[in-house]
Amino acid sequence: MSRSLIGTEAFARSPSVANIMAHTELIDTLADLIRINSINPAFDPAHSEAEVQSFVLDFFKTREMEVWEQLVLPGRANVIARLPGRNPSRRIVFEAHCDTSGVGGMVISPFDPQIKNGRMYGRGACDVKAGLAAMMLAVSDLKKSGQQPLSEVWVVSAVGEEHSFPGVLKLRENLQAAAAVVSEPTEMKMIVASKGCVRWRTIVQGKAAHSSTPHLGTNAIEHMARLVCLLQEQSSHLERLKHPLVGSPTFNVGLIQGGTQVNIVPDSCWIEVDRRLVPGEEPEKVLSDYRELFRGFRASHPGIEVVMEPRALVDRPLETPVDCAVVSHTAQVLKEMGLDPRPYGVPFGSDASKLSAVGIPSIILGPGSIEQAHTVDEFVEIEQVEKAFVVYQRLMKVFE
Repeated sequence: MSRSLIGTEAFARSPSVANIMAHTELIDTLADLIRINSINPAFDPAHSEAEVQSFVLDFFKTREMEVWEQLVLPGRANVIARLPGRNPSRRIVFEAHCDTSGVGGMVISPFDPQIKNGRMYGRGACDVKAGLAAMMLAVSDLKKSGQQPLSEVWVVSAVGEEHSFPGVLKLRENLQAAAAVVSEPTEMKMIVASKGCVRWRTIVQGKAAHSSTPHLGTNAIEHMARLVCLLQEQSSHLERLKHPLVGSPTFNVGLIQGGTQVNIVPDSCWIEVDRRLVPGEEPEKVLSDYRELFRGFRASHPGIEVVMEPRALVDRPLETPVDCAVVSHTAQVLKEMGLDPRPYGVPFGSDASKLSAVGIPSIILGPGSIEQAHTVDEFVEIEQVEKAFVVYQRLMKVFE
């Protein structure tokens, strides 16, 4: 499948033939990954991650690395490659997801990777096939060099991150690891904190009637409007819960639907809510507070029913101690490369929080900007992909 994209923008910063070859293989591997449609099946049921995972599996087999599949769902499997370390009791996991968002509205050809002005364009280029390619080449190049890392290294291509996280949830079952590095577009800044999220649907049930006699019914949309106003008022205190790295919690009513036709008093209306959590907030406590709010609203509005459905999503916040080994080793590697070694936070979620939730100290670190993820002309700066390759490989070597 590999077709070289290296031409006038070929790697010229180092005279080393080995470095030029590594660069060519890195960028060609990224291009090959982009060419494969791996839209999450939640967004396009006609596709899945199967083809791209087959490519990843063959990549490692061709390089004579230990590799296996971990079945997650029918037709969907994680791919895991292993490089033994000097200390078999220590393991560091490098994880990137292989699925992408949809391609609706894109103004570039999503699966035809192109290099322009030092950027690689295509769906998944930034989120996160650039990070996946860098991890794949980092570990395979390390294996080829004959150098044995201090700790065992796993590179994981995981399915499903763009919707409901089944890949990482399967991966973490019985997983023993001293640390994890998860690739997301962070512009090669080390992320130790991220927001969590809870999502749910709330339904207001009223009573239908003809619109000429609305007094005979109970308008669910009108009552929902009052409830939304109450929710916004209740959320006004969130600014006071500001976290130093990720900011304040947020509340958003993202979907609303109600009624059947204009001349009928609507007997039902529902909303879907996205509530972002900061480190220190417990999802169940947050949900419990909203249940209590709805009970009070129901009591003060007789004739209606307010139903808070079971949570649709719960994702805990990430907060990794800055004095743990993966943070200190990563900071040292970044500093040696002239990159920013400071810890940062981000408002978006990732697979890292799921690994952290089972006691694996985790950071987020990868090439690209989150501002380019899911965009109509998604791209990644090639220079950042090159830096990711070097950072990942150095971290693989020195982590202990």
